[in-house]
Amino acid sequence: MSVGLLLALAGLALIDSTSIGTLFIPVWLLLAPGRVNVARILTYLGTIAGFYLLVGLLLVWGGSRLAEALGGALDQRPVLWAQLALGVGLFAISFRYDGKRRRRSGGVLRWRDRATSGDSSPRWLVGLALLAALAEVATMLPYLGAVSLLASADVGGPAVVAVLAGYCLIMVVPAVLLLGVRVAFPARVEPLLNRLNTWITEKSGSMLGWVLGIAGFLLARDALARLELFG
Repeated sequence: MSVGLLLALAGLALIDSTSIGTLFIPVWLLLAPGRVNVARILTYLGTIAGFYLLVGLLLVWGGSRLAEALGGALDQRPVLWAQLALGVGLFAISFRYDGKRRRRSGGVLRWRDRATSGDSSPRWLVGLALLAALAEVATMLPYLGAVSLLASADVGGPAVVAVLAGYCLIMVVPAVLLLGVRVAFPARVEPLLNRLNTWITEKSGSMLGWVLGIAGFLLARDALARLELFG
């Protein structure tokens, strides 16, 4: 395995480390007031990394057949109609979050505080990690590029596992570093986190609406294009 390949994979891993699942959600969890629960955050990050590793191994060792099977299933008209309905539904729901109904955002923030406390089950964070990873499967372009590079290289089975494990580890390193700063320097970091937490509390409703609306629009547009209803 060449040094150039390893450097390319490391670069792609760093790009993947800035995704919603690997950076945005961990930062959002770190914004929870009070003492941070290190074990809970590491559980979340470990679940994300493990999911990516599993998907990567499946793609490297059975990628072509898996891609053909998934591609055929996703092109079926009943599936496309279901995708269209989901997209329209998400777009319609997004108008409920117009930024004026701030009481709705409180439930999300209370859920975050509860999920990161020591009194709740870590299954909540595992579920959140799996949901975030599943949502990013279709858009994990850097990871798919890394898997393609690795699959085309002359690399044995143990080396594939080791390289992909290293890739997934690099993906979560920035979030782990932020966690370390949050634990080591709470007095210096908490004022900034409190301001960010206040901003998210005020804007989370409208932000959620924008996310739902954009996701719904993209899903519906893709389904309409593949259904060829207007062509």
